[in-house]
Amino acid sequence: MPAGQLFVISAPSGAGKTSLVAAAMARIDRLTVSVSHTTRAPRPGEQDGRDYHFVDIPTFQTMISEGALFEYAEVFGNFYGTAKASVMDTLNQGLDVILEIDWQGAAQVRALWPEAISIFILPPTRDALKDRLIGRKQDNDTVIARRMEEADETMEQAPHFDHWVINDDFEVALDDLRSIIVSSRTRPSVVRQFAPDFLKKLLGR
Repeated sequence: MPAGQLFVISAPSGAGKTSLVAAAMARIDRLTVSVSHTTRAPRPGEQDGRDYHFVDIPTFQTMISEGALFEYAEVFGNFYGTAKASVMDTLNQGLDVILEIDWQGAAQVRALWPEAISIFILPPTRDALKDRLIGRKQDNDTVIARRMEEADETMEQAPHFDHWVINDDFEVALDDLRSIIVSSRTRPSVVRQFAPDFLKKLLGR
């Protein structure tokens, strides 16, 4: 059994998932984010290996056929997936791993890894979500309308997740996310992995 804990975090586009995860990474030790593979083109400022592993479609299809992916999905015409080996290697190093993936990938992970803790990031209102998408100034009206339709489909999957974090006030949402991650480390099974004889020594046995 790996020493690290696997977290699956999903959200509709614009809910603030990426910002929350980045802030959690800065405040929590022994926590890392898995870098996904994707067939989409890099956006301005993105770097291969840091934001994503950018690959072509034939390479991605080979990874699928070889069973090298923990999960994968097609989103807006592009493929996204998580390499199985890198996740397992990181967990075995005693690090907790976050998978920032869509609900389709999350369902695959829950089926393969029931011990994974799943977290869904929600906006406070639908209007707030739309305002955030418009405020990013990355998409035209047609794309925003499509993203809102996708958001509705995504939010319908929220009941399948272990925890909900409502991102209304960012700092409150970050505290909620942090509490979920940190509290998972207090379970006896986790403590025993890092200090197997702790209770025995405490009792003087």
